[in-house]
Amino acid sequence: MNLLEIKDLHAEVDGKEILKGINLTVKAGEVHAIMGPNGAGKSTLSAVLTGRERFNVTKGNIIFKGMELLQLPAEDRAREGIFLSFQYPVEIPGISTVNFLKTAVGEHRKYKKLPPLSGGEFLKMLREKMELLGMDNKLINRSLNEGFSGGEKKKNEILQMAVLNPTLAILDETDSGLDIDALRLVAQGVNKLKSPDNATIVITHYQRLLDYIVPDVVHILYDGRIVKTAGKELVPELEKYGYDWIKEGLS
Repeated sequence: MNLLEIKDLHAEVDGKEILKGINLTVKAGEVHAIMGPNGAGKSTLSAVLTGRERFNVTKGNIIFKGMELLQLPAEDRAREGIFLSFQYPVEIPGISTVNFLKTAVGEHRKYKKLPPLSGGEFLKMLREKMELLGMDNKLINRSLNEGFSGGEKKKNEILQMAVLNPTLAILDETDSGLDIDALRLVAQGVNKLKSPDNATIVITHYQRLLDYIVPDVVHILYDGRIVKTAGKELVPELEKYGYDWIKEGLS
């Protein structure tokens, strides 16, 4: 089943065209990697998918679970099951992680016309997700991301992903700033959350994250377009030859 279909997507920011005709189909159960140099449009694509208002779509369609995504505001896209793991997660002083998560789950259930979870039910579910990811209780009682290390912030994002159980998870350079141990823990969490009913888009510059989260499909985004799509065998080729190899092939 196609979860996401992007058709001839063009988008601009501050009057400058960044995406110049993206076509992409993601099926349930798949992991897609989107790679490319700085300025290629990778983060712009994630921003457009999640509804950042600064980015203006000038042409094209995005179909998510059979609905036209561009008609939905950002908050409804999240409630429909799109999750974005930020490259630089924000700190929210005074709001504990556990209260933030409880509020987010409550909003999702309200949108789906489901009854709210009791405090006990929520904490039981939260403990189960933390056990699945191998996390301890230290993070959830602290203010959201305040004073967290880079690795702690990224692990906290994966916990949010586990609790919200999205249909489509977009990981925008989740590997940025992580040491090898934190990278491995984050990747293990992502892998444990994979199912036949959901899909993941991993946006990254480098091979190292894809050594742990093995993609089914790899796309090369260059100058606002997907210029090459292949299987996981494309990743070591990029690592060996770099993005100039792609550029030379286009000239």
